[in-house]
Amino acid sequence: MSGLSRPELPAGRYGLRGVIQMEWIRLRSVRSTWWITAVVVVAMIGVAILVLHHYAADWARLSAGDRASFDPTNRASYPGLLVAQLAAAVLGILAVTGEYSSGMIQSTLVAVPRRGLVLAAKATIIGLFVLVIGQVAAFAAFLAGQSVLHSPAPHAALGQPGVLRAVLMAGAYLPLMALFSLGIGALVRHAATAISVVVGLIFLLPLVVAALAGGAQHSVQRFLPEVIAASSITAVKTEPFSLSPWAGLTMLSLYAVAALGAAGVMVSRRDA
Repeated sequence: MSGLSRPELPAGRYGLRGVIQMEWIRLRSVRSTWWITAVVVVAMIGVAILVLHHYAADWARLSAGDRASFDPTNRASYPGLLVAQLAAAVLGILAVTGEYSSGMIQSTLVAVPRRGLVLAAKATIIGLFVLVIGQVAAFAAFLAGQSVLHSPAPHAALGQPGVLRAVLMAGAYLPLMALFSLGIGALVRHAATAISVVVGLIFLLPLVVAALAGGAQHSVQRFLPEVIAASSITAVKTEPFSLSPWAGLTMLSLYAVAALGAAGVMVSRRDA
């Protein structure tokens, strides 16, 4: 994130449009943005092909229960999403921590004294960018995965009930995780610490919850991002003890809003 230069403008002369343009230039000028984008796309498409090819090849050896519960839409999206969500989270974190580590945040805040405006512009650009990448990757993964399924294994089509919604939600999950991680990055201002926090929340917290007694486990796990993702991109049957897809999307949106809101309060109260 270092090594970039910005045109020197008089202090306080940037409005929202100018800050958004500045953030877009910064985002597309950083090499890591495109490496992370490649990871998202390759993970989503590559894992979908590998997983569904495995099901197609081993369909005859699956149990009757496994065949009945097989969801080609979920299997095309969820495994790859586990990798892609971490890449999207890193992109959100680096969007804010990179400026702190390089010292460029000082010149940014001279040009834009309203720190909330800077955070809002970052969130706008990261959210829109990852939303586009996420939707492209989700549809590409779905189509690529279905292409390797062959009879007798069933395949899904976008016109079937719940399938289009599931694919759209797979693409929407990534920008929400990126925005949540952007908020965490703005709160801690250190990339390694922020990544550790997000990894703990996404991957380690479910293990802790899994150790709880049955009732408590089911009450808590439905609110975890990983469980929400799994239930939101299911078209064949709903996941047990989970929120509905739309309730899950709302919960993830609230997580992102809460993280960004807390970050907005903190960046306005402390020194750069």
